[in-house]
Amino acid sequence: VSDFLVGLLLIPTEIILTGVCWFLGEHMCVFCSCTSFIVTSASVGNMVLISVDRYVAICHPLHYPTKVTQSKAKVCVCVCWIGSVLSTCYILKDLLRQPNRYMSCHGECVVVIDYITGTADFIINFILPITAIIVLYIRVFVVAVSQARAMRSHIVSVTLQPSGTGTAKKLELKAARTLGVVVVVFLTCLCPYYSPSLAGRDYTVGPSYLSFGIWLLFCNSCVNPLIYAFFYPWFRKCIKHIVTLQILQPDSCEASIL
Repeated sequence: VSDFLVGLLLIPTEIILTGVCWFLGEHMCVFCSCTSFIVTSASVGNMVLISVDRYVAICHPLHYPTKVTQSKAKVCVCVCWIGSVLSTCYILKDLLRQPNRYMSCHGECVVVIDYITGTADFIINFILPITAIIVLYIRVFVVAVSQARAMRSHIVSVTLQPSGTGTAKKLELKAARTLGVVVVVFLTCLCPYYSPSLAGRDYTVGPSYLSFGIWLLFCNSCVNPLIYAFFYPWFRKCIKHIVTLQILQPDSCEASIL
């Protein structure tokens, strides 16, 4: 949902208003700025939740049905969105108190992030998520490799032939590739945006100040479905049902997607 909102609301709005005067008023400027921060923050938070889910599924498979339930998943998603709202309120506290605080002229909609607030944003939405993702996926990678090697040893001991070597190596390479793609894409998309914080400078966010880093931040939400969802056959089948309008058929709810 968060990635979908980035594509549906944030990117079109930024494209339309790039290089033009802001004509929607200061209150709508505050609303759009808050929405942008909340949605992108929630997108990053959901990446961490997916990492936790995969960690439990791979490292504790027997306990997965009891540890990860629908009710717990709903609570975690709600906590993620609430945390995004609270962090956005802190980051944009000056803008919320005085909507026209950073407007130097009529028709301008900008947000100035000072060094202290930018550092907090950098820690909350970059350092903590990427640390959690790397730690969890490294743990998943180690367990996946050990399981593949155990499977290979079992096959060799039973058949007395190294027939499972190729399969085990493929599993190891797939686990390593997934870990590498996730981390590299996250770093590539978010590092340019947070480069002012790393340099200890204030920075400005707004339609008139769109930079390459902001677009990469939005692109992170665009590639998330490709990384996390399209690898699942059931998700591809659902997309096919939606695109081909089969979802409008009376018996679509009974279609087998697993």
